[in-house]
Amino acid sequence: MAEQQHRGELVFYESHPAMFRARPFLFILFVLLCGAFGIGIILLAIWWVRTRGVTLTVTGRCSRLRTGLLSRHLIEVRHRDVRSIEVRQTFVERLADVGTISISTAADTGAEIVAHAMPNPMGVREIIDQGRPPD
Repeated sequence: MAEQQHRGELVFYESHPAMFRARPFLFILFVLLCGAFGIGIILLAIWWVRTRGVTLTVTGRCSRLRTGLLSRHLIEVRHRDVRSIEVRQTFVERLADVGTISISTAADTGAEIVAHAMPNPMGVREIIDQGRPPD
């Protein structure tokens, strides 16, 4: 993964949810609807805008999930506070290397960050594990 600087931090991963790789059959259906009725263009545009409104960023010290285009919601979890990382992938998602990443801390009973349809979820888990202190 390419490393880049963002606000003085080294960014190891930054991505939006995948469209085609996460839901290939739905994507193909929408493309077919583009030619048949034109409604597919509207559906693809809405889907694209919704995926651009979600960004998962993983740096050396924290993970951030930013959602929203007009309004913003930001959740940040420091890697030293991470209690568990869950990666869920269906069979099709495993083939396409996408999945759902859930990050939990000891401060809450549920997951603070849940990012659906993210590319390379196992790579994200490895990056976060590297930022966690040894047991």
